[in-house]
Amino acid sequence: MKVNEEEKKLLSEAIDKMNEGLDAFIGFYNDSEEDKALIEFSEETIEIIEHAIDTYGKEEVTTKINTIIREVLSFLPNKKG
Repeated sequence: MKVNEEEKKLLSEAIDKMNEGLDAFIGFYNDSEEDKALIEFSEETIEIIEHAIDTYGKEEVTTKINTIIREVLSFLPNKKG
């Protein structure tokens, strides 16, 4: 393919931008972690949570669930000794 100086410059700039984009994708990939659920909710529990979110909003339900779980798990015995 024959190109003039201006086309060559534009191609070079396009390649540089593609490399920058590729470097960004490689960085995201290298920094990524597998998303694993800590616990699996039953379908019934999921439906109840979804209904609560529709009624009270996601932030409110998230705060309440986190508070309840912290409180329940605070009664577990400490196995560290």
